[in-house]
Amino acid sequence: MMELALSAEFRPNEFPSASREQWRELVDAVLRKTGASFESLVTKTYDGIELQPLYTLDDALPTPYALAPAKQGWDVRQRHAVPDPVAVMNDLEGGVTSLWLAIPADSLERVLDGVYLDLAPIVLDGDVDAARAMLRIYDQAPLLAADVVGNLALVPSGEALDVIKQANKLFPGLRTVVVDALPFHDAGGSDTEELGASLALAVSYLRALTDAGLGVAQAFAQLEFRYAATADQFLTIAKLRAARRLWARVAEVSGADVPQVQHAVTSSAMMTRRDPWVNMLRTTVATLAAGLGGADSVTVQPFDAAIGVPDEFARRVARNTQNLLLEESHLGEVIDPAAGSWYVEKLTDDLATRAWAWFQEIERAGGLPAARSLVADRIAQTWEKRSARLANRSDPITGVSEFPNLGEKPVVRPPAPGAPVAAADPAPGIDSDSQAPWGDPPPIPSVSGRSDSSWLPRVRYAQAFEELRDLADAQQERPQVFLATLGPVAAHTARATFAANLFNAGGLATPNAGPTKTADDVAQKFKESKARVAVLCGSDTSYADAAQVVEALREAGAERVLLAGRKSDAEVDGYVYAGCPALEILNDTFEFLGVRR
Repeated sequence: MMELALSAEFRPNEFPSASREQWRELVDAVLRKTGASFESLVTKTYDGIELQPLYTLDDALPTPYALAPAKQGWDVRQRHAVPDPVAVMNDLEGGVTSLWLAIPADSLERVLDGVYLDLAPIVLDGDVDAARAMLRIYDQAPLLAADVVGNLALVPSGEALDVIKQANKLFPGLRTVVVDALPFHDAGGSDTEELGASLALAVSYLRALTDAGLGVAQAFAQLEFRYAATADQFLTIAKLRAARRLWARVAEVSGADVPQVQHAVTSSAMMTRRDPWVNMLRTTVATLAAGLGGADSVTVQPFDAAIGVPDEFARRVARNTQNLLLEESHLGEVIDPAAGSWYVEKLTDDLATRAWAWFQEIERAGGLPAARSLVADRIAQTWEKRSARLANRSDPITGVSEFPNLGEKPVVRPPAPGAPVAAADPAPGIDSDSQAPWGDPPPIPSVSGRSDSSWLPRVRYAQAFEELRDLADAQQERPQVFLATLGPVAAHTARATFAANLFNAGGLATPNAGPTKTADDVAQKFKESKARVAVLCGSDTSYADAAQVVEALREAGAERVLLAGRKSDAEVDGYVYAGCPALEILNDTFEFLGVRR
């Protein structure tokens, strides 16, 4: 029988085809049992794109997007903001294939001593003095002009234009300009806002280059685009695919045939200072998405990048993330693996269409830099929407707003260059002579180059919750909220876990009553905790006695009583539930307890 089964021929036509309508009928039947609507299965992005629960051939584009350019893998590019020759060499010997150096001009020669510049391209950070120094290093090195590649990453204006023209004469293969879209992302912008603004910025650079005397094709050849890669795998893949399509259109109408060169950098905005180990997971997904999306170069930010200068362990994990995906998962051996996916193709097209409309709106407003206020206002509106979803945890942050670890050991790093930590009292248990890991948050580090992006703010998605964690840690005694658990563990564990998760996200301790039988049991446990705020946590059945428990808690000294759930006949001071304004509740609790910044 087994031999017969193994030898049987597979015949796909034996399976009857199903229509979207049949699928919808089955889905609706399940939804009716839960009381949910079909719309609950549809996710809307910050660009207003509706992501459907199912894509079929009906969603296929008339003309699929062109495949990414054929290449073997991608360039593993690591960033260094500290002139450390040992760290640079460790990266190169550990699999890094190019260097992104944001270091002073006078340290370049020392840092690059022993580096084979024909094997490891160098990308700078927009400093004109550093660019001049790099040209001198190239000129003195035993290299053919054709072997010099990389990017000076200059903004084509003022004296930088002279350096660009000099570089073109000396080293034709050396790019000189980076179109840095990271500031638009780091300000809280959406994917299409990042894409459209990058086009506007690139076109402004093309105008400056051609006005300086470069030909159109030569001007196009100067540019490399830098985009953020996030833990949203499919949006990152689609964004990079859309970016190539958009730039191809700009090249087409400009009379050039120069493909877009992409450098993907794992998002700074998504990185956390608390539970930073989770950043390894975020950057792994982001790197996978960048590779599948066709990025030419990828930079993985070390997991401790939001805290300060990464150490060797963090840099090693960052580069090995790419090594694993390239060498063990072989992601670089397939050209545009997402091509043909109805979902990804449709998402790519939706992003490209909206980004092009946004680019045209910026151009109608005078282009960049004239339209800065338009861009800043639009991104600020998106950040306001994103902030609201972060605040109610609709956009959860693992390890911060969800599943926080109050017992985590702080990760200590020296401050990054240009981002000194403000003076602060050390957190309890931290030597006052050492770098305090918590306390006043440092300025958010930037991995953007020296393009003039000071007109945009820099944000991190976790910052509001982490500020509360810092505040709670700075107290002599950690503020607390008592969980008044009703009944046996099985009856209260779901809501008690939810409530603990919410209040721990603000750094509040959450002692609980454990299994209880009577209101007096709960009140006695509350009195022993010396807390001032209590949260009732139980089942719908146990909430029938909630009024009695509330009364007992108030008699035991509870000054504020909340309830985990959406409704109750008991007279409570508020409710906590899935989708509630968690950040507002946390701030109100801190204010009530007299804990202020």
